[in-house]
Order: sequence, then C-alpha cells, then structure tokens
Amino acid sequence: MDFFDIDPRLEELDRRALAASADTFAALEQTVCHNQRKMLAAFIHNNVSESHLVGSTGYGYGDRGRDTLDRVLADAMGAEDALIRHSFVSGTHTLTVALFGLLRPGDRMLCLTGRPYDTLLGVLGADAPSDGSLCDFGVAYDEVALDAAGRPDPAAIAAALRRAPCHVAYIQRSRGYSLRPSLSVAEIGELCRLVKAISPETVVMVDNCYGEFVEREEPLAVGADLIAGSLIKNPGGGIAPTGGYIAGRADLIARCANRMTCPGVGREVGASLGHNRELYLGLFQAPHTTGEALKAAVYAANLFSLLGYEVTPRPDEPRTDLIQAVLLRNAPALIAFCKGMQRGAPVDSFVVPEPWDMPGYDDPVIMAAGAFTLGASIELSADAPLREPYAVWMQGGLNFHSAQTGILLAAQSMLEDGILEIG
Repeated sequence: MDFFDIDPRLEELDRRALAASADTFAALEQTVCHNQRKMLAAFIHNNVSESHLVGSTGYGYGDRGRDTLDRVLADAMGAEDALIRHSFVSGTHTLTVALFGLLRPGDRMLCLTGRPYDTLLGVLGADAPSDGSLCDFGVAYDEVALDAAGRPDPAAIAAALRRAPCHVAYIQRSRGYSLRPSLSVAEIGELCRLVKAISPETVVMVDNCYGEFVEREEPLAVGADLIAGSLIKNPGGGIAPTGGYIAGRADLIARCANRMTCPGVGREVGASLGHNRELYLGLFQAPHTTGEALKAAVYAANLFSLLGYEVTPRPDEPRTDLIQAVLLRNAPALIAFCKGMQRGAPVDSFVVPEPWDMPGYDDPVIMAAGAFTLGASIELSADAPLREPYAVWMQGGLNFHSAQTGILLAAQSMLEDGILEIG
C-alpha cells in the first residue's frame, strides 16, 4: 500500500538505508533502555502521584506538582537541583535567565565553542551592546574560535582563561547552524577539567539543547556546573507545549530562580496553570521520543549518503545530539527538500514553506515544521539559512515510521523538481 506514490527507485534505496541502519538502531535501543529506566526511577523515587498532575493559580504558593517535578528532573539529569517551568518561552529565554542569574556587572563570560547560536547574540551583546543585553549591563563577553577541524581549541582556551578573570565558561553542545561537530559528554568533561584546573571558581555552563538523553550521562556528570535547555526539544518528549529547564548546583539554581521571578521570592511563586500533567508526561516520554528522533537522523544519513550527498554526522558516527545535516549544494535543492518534508507532516502538510527574514537571523531562513506544537524541533522538522554551503539541518521525529516517510518525501520532492538524479 503506497499512500504517497513514492518513486520505486527511492523505495529500493529506502530498503537499503534501513538495512544499513539496523546495527546502529540496536545500539540506540540500549541507550534508550538505560535512560528510560533512569527516568522511571526518578518518578518512583519522588513518589509522583495523580495529585501532582493538577495545576495551581495566582501566586502558585505550595504547588506540590511543580516542586516535585523539579526534583524528578534533577534526579534524571544527575543534578543537585533544577527548575522546570512552562513560563520559559524558549530555549534562548531559558539560557538568558540562567546567564543573568550567574553574571554580575564587571564579570566576564567566555564562550569555549566559538560563536554561539544566532538568537543568543543579542542577549550577549556580542556584536553591539543592544538594549538590555549582558554587555549593556556591564558584562564582558569573549569567545575562543574553534580549531580548523571545528573542535574546541584547548591551548587557546587556556590562554583566554589566563588572560583575564572568567566568571562563566560557556559551552554550546550542539552545532547550531554550523557544520562543526556537536560535543559528546566526554568532550565536555575534558573542557570542564581544563577550566577547573586553571580557574577553579569559574562556573561551567552548558547549553544542552538537542543533547538531552542522547547519551547515558548528561554534562553534569563530567564536571559541568549548570545545564539548560528547551522543553520543545528532547526533554519535553513532544508533549510539553512550551517551557524550559535549568539544572545543576543548588546554589546556582537559587541564583537563577531569583532572576526567573525576583530576588527574595525565587522559586516559591509561579502558578503551573494546569500544565503539570503535560510536563510530567513529556519528561517521562523524553528518552523514548529522543530515541525515535535519533533513528530518524541515522536513517536520513544513510539514505542521503546513498543518494550521493555529504552528511554530518556520517551514518556510522556516534550521536551526540539530534541534528542531522545534509549538504545539498544549492538553494533550489534546499528549498525542495524542505517543501517535501512539509508534505510529510501530520499538521499543515498542505503549506508550502518559503524562505523569509526570520527575527534573530542574518539570512533568510526556510523551515519545514508541520508540528502539533509550533516550533517544536523534537517533532520532525528541517530548516536552514539560505547561505553557503546550503546545508539543511534536520531534527526530530515523534515516531520513526512517520519520520521515515517525511524524509522519503523530501527526497521525492527533489526528484520531482529535477534536482535529484537516481541512476
């Protein structure tokens, strides 16, 4: 039964890509099993009950569900303490709350992984001291360029740490809109040890977006002091409708809580407004959903390798986040890919994505994202700025089989537009 009239030549490549993915899928299942047991243990250890799933209103004083969810997340992440809130409007907002909680006027922040993701630049005031940025509040920002291989440069990082006091060393785990490799937990551990050897008081903060539950451990297990991320990526399990989390050392979480609401009140206020059930269920589902998205990434890497495209990570490379990049070489191929993937979305499949001037980005961006939750990149999506090398960044997939179809339709769209040739 072919519901989508996919070219028989692509169907044959689909079978070959599935066969090539089998061993990697089996290894991924072992990681999913480990992380799902860890999550189940966190729920059981904290005696989660039906009464925790209801919401609160007003100030939210004594919201047992909200407070218990913080402890569940802390256990799952290996943290002393955590904040998980629907009121964080995005990953960038969550990271901003954490940075403003940690840094004070006169402090210096050093990014160890080159230029951060586009939307964070305005927060930092990296290019100009925009109104309300960290720079505007007297926080100095510095960054260490990646080496020629796209990896953190230990010698340059050490020199930057010795050059001036550093209060926060910042690590972006995922690649963002770049082709540099994402960082493994082990690599993050090496950076943490380097920082602490030179500057023991420096707080190591990790932007953990796209990396949660991809490996068996989180960055806190290897020396990071604080991690943060978005709930419409991995840790929301495709169920959380919005939100973010911060996890790590208890004293740092207290500082972030004062910035999240206001000093002297911190985490004690903030009504959950009926969102507890979605956040609990999403967090519980997160290891499994992350595993499905990883399968989609591996499959896409195998399929587009068979079609003759360069992919990163390669199909046989260890996975450190959800993102799969495919170098499509030109703008028409990039646009056709995104249009095809949109056709395979459960929501808004009839919409034709077009490049547009998206706030926070320097180039027009095209996005394929027919999602139940707007902008949820744990659901199958693909996006890219229209600039060299015309790579598309694909991520997500609530279940593998639906994601598989969306990926095939991306290739089918390129075939129909005369961009893709199959011998």
